[in-house]
Amino acid sequence: MARTLKIDVFTDVVCPWCLVGSARLDQALAKLPDDIDVVVENHPFYLDPTVPPEGVDVGEMLKQKYGRDPKEMWARVEGEAKKAGIDLDLSQQPRMFNTAKAHTITRLSKANGNQHELANAIAEAYFLDHQQINDDNTLADVAVKFGWDRGDALDAMNDANELSITEQLATSAAQQGIRGVPFFVFGEKYALSGAQPDEVFAQALEKTISEL
Repeated sequence: MARTLKIDVFTDVVCPWCLVGSARLDQALAKLPDDIDVVVENHPFYLDPTVPPEGVDVGEMLKQKYGRDPKEMWARVEGEAKKAGIDLDLSQQPRMFNTAKAHTITRLSKANGNQHELANAIAEAYFLDHQQINDDNTLADVAVKFGWDRGDALDAMNDANELSITEQLATSAAQQGIRGVPFFVFGEKYALSGAQPDEVFAQALEKTISEL
């Protein structure tokens, strides 16, 4: 008899560590036995809620904040991405964008059962294809690959009520104590923060499954 494993995922599609963490999660899930049904639910979280719609220059922002060449910081995450099989060059995506619309279309994809896959695709469009994910048409291009009607996707991501719900959920996640992403909750019991090594994901899954 199949057992169901629920995983709650808090990420932001402009967070490079989230790209790595999601890849490591997916690699760990691919190794699970066939009798485990996995349900992944994605939740909104804003890496920086102050980013305007037109975005900000990431390199300049990091330089001002830390007083260091951003390439030094990028090198670490790029190295970890490579270990996860991702060819990441953060210098090729110079801007960080507001992600309210991306989170909204991901949140509303729950009914389609492919939230996690859609979120991953938006992150890949941003980091690997260097697309402007603050652009409605760019997001709609991704959404239609995951079962959305293009017009419905454009309407949904511009719906003031839906955007407000996304904002409330992102704020709530921060108020509940989630200070950074990626953040994973396994079986509504065990939390894992950060893009942990592969073996940590494997251990978290093993422990959670043993208690199903």
